[in-house]
Amino acid sequence: MSGGDTVRVLGKTVDDETRCVHYATPLDVIAIRFACCGEYYPCHLCHAECADHPAEQWPREQGDHEAILCGVCSTELTIDRYLEVDACPNCDARFNPGCRLHSAYYFQP
Repeated sequence: MSGGDTVRVLGKTVDDETRCVHYATPLDVIAIRFACCGEYYPCHLCHAECADHPAEQWPREQGDHEAILCGVCSTELTIDRYLEVDACPNCDARFNPGCRLHSAYYFQP
């Protein structure tokens, strides 16, 4: 997807840059497409509270799938690319480094 396109983000968002009621710092500007449903949510807690099914991790061999959305410019990143960078390669928006602590909720090691 090219930057600037609108992507639907489900969950308890609090602004148009994908921040949610659980994570709303200036660096919390990504949403994750969940492997189980293909829908974007700001975080695992939003998915748990709003989806009607349990979350599933992305298999490691599917790291080439676009599954991360930059909330600033709407660029979609592959899982592998997201795990390599600290900021959006398109708009340079910084990503929260603390998100790496939660990567097991989303991606198989």
